Amino acid sequence: MHCPFCQHEDTRVIDSRVSDDGSTIRRRRVCEHCNERFNTFETAELKMPVVAKSDGRREPFDERKLRTSFNRALQKRPVASDQVDAAVRSVIDDLRRSGEREIPSMRVGELVMHALKKLDQVAYVRFASVYRSFEDMQAFREEIENLERDLPGLENLQLPLLGEAIPRKGKG
Repeated sequence: MHCPFCQHEDTRVIDSRVSDDGSTIRRRRVCEHCNERFNTFETAELKMPVVAKSDGRREPFDERKLRTSFNRALQKRPVASDQVDAAVRSVIDDLRRSGEREIPSMRVGELVMHALKKLDQVAYVRFASVYRSFEDMQAFREEIENLERDLPGLENLQLPLLGEAIPRKGKG
């Protein structure tokens, strides 16, 4: 590695440490010529599939767009940022494991909906309403009914959806 100070070609690693999340290695280096010290960071470069849009365009996968989708759906919802990070990583891992060189944007959306369904029912319905272009209240109702049917037993984990009564605990 070239020294960023004097451009000399000979630098030596004097310390290496793995980041907290294990995804990066920080290397402390010293230049053999000018004795300046600097850090380098090493990460794995993994090829992500190209996203094929419904209009025929192709564009590189963009993690920022994925994260923005999650954040919009989860806006003002009680979901911890580490849960969002894990969901984003899960979608990225699924895309990477697919082994595909190109993946339809519809498939990315389905993976996001699957992850949101596990995280937060309201965020899931928000995302689905935009993703599936709900046209009226009936489409919302149908999606909520599907959600309730698909996730039995989760009704007590979150606040109720659309006008459901909140169960009250009786005395005694």
